[in-house]
Amino acid sequence: MLINQIDTRQGTDSTSEFSHGNTLPYTGVPFGMNYLIPQTTFDDTSWSFSPTSHQLAGIKITHQPSPWIGDFSSFILSALTGDVEINSKTFDRVGSYRPNEATFNPHYLSIYDQRYEVQTEITPTTYGAIFKYQFNRNIPKIIVHIPKNGEFILDDNQNELKLLVRNYDSHFNSDFKLYAALKCDKAIKSTLTLHQDEPEYDSMILSFADTNEINVKLTTSFISFNQAQITLNRLSNLTFENAKKTAQETWQSYLDLIMVTDRDKKRLSTFYHCMYRTFLFPQRCYELDSDNHPIHYDLYHDTVKSGYLYMNNGFWDTSKTVYPLFAILIPKTYHQMMLGFYNSYLESGYLPKWLAPDERGMMPGTLIDAVIADASVKGILNEDEMKQFLDAMLKSATQKSNDERLGRLGMDDFNKYGYLPADKYPESVNQTLDYTYSDFCISQVASLLHKDKLAKKYAKSALNYKNIFDSETGLMRPKNSNGQFKSDFDSIRWGTDYTEGSSWQNSFAVYHDIAGLKKLYSKKHTFLQILLNLSNQKPAFNVGGYGFQIHEMTEMAAIDFGQIAISNQPSFHLPYLFEYTDHPEYTELLIKQLANQFNDSIDGFPGDEDNGSMAAWFIFACLGFYPLCPGSDEYVFGIPLFDKVQINLPNDKKFTIKTNRNYPQNQFVQNRSLNGQELKQRFLKYSQIIKGDNLEINLCLLPETKYDEQLPFSLSKK
Repeated sequence: MLINQIDTRQGTDSTSEFSHGNTLPYTGVPFGMNYLIPQTTFDDTSWSFSPTSHQLAGIKITHQPSPWIGDFSSFILSALTGDVEINSKTFDRVGSYRPNEATFNPHYLSIYDQRYEVQTEITPTTYGAIFKYQFNRNIPKIIVHIPKNGEFILDDNQNELKLLVRNYDSHFNSDFKLYAALKCDKAIKSTLTLHQDEPEYDSMILSFADTNEINVKLTTSFISFNQAQITLNRLSNLTFENAKKTAQETWQSYLDLIMVTDRDKKRLSTFYHCMYRTFLFPQRCYELDSDNHPIHYDLYHDTVKSGYLYMNNGFWDTSKTVYPLFAILIPKTYHQMMLGFYNSYLESGYLPKWLAPDERGMMPGTLIDAVIADASVKGILNEDEMKQFLDAMLKSATQKSNDERLGRLGMDDFNKYGYLPADKYPESVNQTLDYTYSDFCISQVASLLHKDKLAKKYAKSALNYKNIFDSETGLMRPKNSNGQFKSDFDSIRWGTDYTEGSSWQNSFAVYHDIAGLKKLYSKKHTFLQILLNLSNQKPAFNVGGYGFQIHEMTEMAAIDFGQIAISNQPSFHLPYLFEYTDHPEYTELLIKQLANQFNDSIDGFPGDEDNGSMAAWFIFACLGFYPLCPGSDEYVFGIPLFDKVQINLPNDKKFTIKTNRNYPQNQFVQNRSLNGQELKQRFLKYSQIIKGDNLEINLCLLPETKYDEQLPFSLSKK
């Protein structure tokens, strides 16, 4: 699929009450430092773009990874014609456009403002963009809006404007700034600075002599004006069309990593829209100095350091899908990201959990451990790097920080009790399960480094999930420090002891030991039966500790897939758990059905997309395998959704997936073969994928019994 067929508005029809993705229509380059979006309101809100609004406030330079995180270091450029009413509020100057006539591509944005008769075209660069304004009326103006407490520095002899942007609230660094440089190709005739209180913007109006076209080159830096100028100088000979061509070719090279052949054009389009979404985050937070060496701003020590840095990524969301996909498609870039995350560790003292751009401390666990272990078992990290990361993992697991956003919460009690007591800590079930999974990840890295004693210690701790398992309900329950389960248990109660769900969504987060989890069930009350109960009951919920209906509850109820809330990350692996039972065909059926919840339009996702995590889930659903346990080297089988797929691997090899009898009525896998040899296993090894093997699948109308197949990885013996 061509990049100019991708519409960046996928999933943008969202509010705080109901999410179809909670995405923004980002125009930029893959993993770029900035993204550009049309802003349709001047209201102070994280939902600054509505795909159904006809208003146009301007083009926003944004770093917002999620509306729940909010934006930082942002500002707005807008163009208009005619005289400006000085005393009017900012929102009185909002323009008008037709959404169906605008172009929203990853590499190119084009909008015509009907009120002011201005055509705005933008194409991105890694650290900025080039704007082309075409004016169909006289008295052209460009207005730059920055949040209060910023600065404008004008050099009208050079037709340049520098911006100092301060709008980031951080306890780690209260003076974090963005430096921007803008250079116009036409003389700035005059300027006027306005101060607005509603909203809190300072605006500079740049006026020009009558002209039909103005081009503006923009660069940004988190380091200094000088660094922004260095980057701007690199654009001196770059034309708009050349920049557009470069961005287009870059994006196309990413889409071409997977070549799909299929009759279902709508699903094929959805697939490639999800490919675009997957390569947006994490974003670069490093820059290139005058010698093209990577440098970055250390937010914790207010200084500039060498090396890579990445931002805008929550590992609770992305660790299970995004990075296992990167391991296949872009391992070199994945490795560079890991070096950046290690710099975050060196500077904050702890491994990151939610970077935007520094540590936000959101969500339970320290699930970068899964990313580290996955990169280790797949050979992306070398031995020295694994040693460094293992030390970092151990510190985050054993040394308490004075800042609760860093490291593990309640690690001493976890080690004392073998679980996190619910009478002392919130979200104790999720914290406990995430810690046991992280301990498995530590054991995996230690084992690779032949630290056998350490590996055994953490492999044993990885079994602590058993301490909160309730055999009567078959679910994980919060347990107090007296060793007793909390009373008044309600299996559909959300919050308090669980994260963004109830016991149903969160009780099966034992990614590393499904075989061990199965053994906790009795012959009368089996693992299969509890999964069927999970799937077949109503999507009911009790608002519980939240005290009100949060959007994740609404979204689970809306799609009506039992308690499988595919609208949120805790449920991502649930459909694949049937691969560990005698009925893997249930996984196949569920994946076929759940894939229908995705499309390529403004309501494209069943819930928050979250930094590529849900898009990557859909990609794996289409490919027919899924990384249920990052940190192992296996991908659990599902069912492929396309006739033929060719994965173009970075080693110039190709992994192909051919699916025979791929018709809507054939919802089950009859058999699989790899390089012509029939498979008797329910998983693929990473090594089999990157070798460039050929996988062939035959689908069938009714499932066949498969008792003799080898089950996927589990810490306990099957």
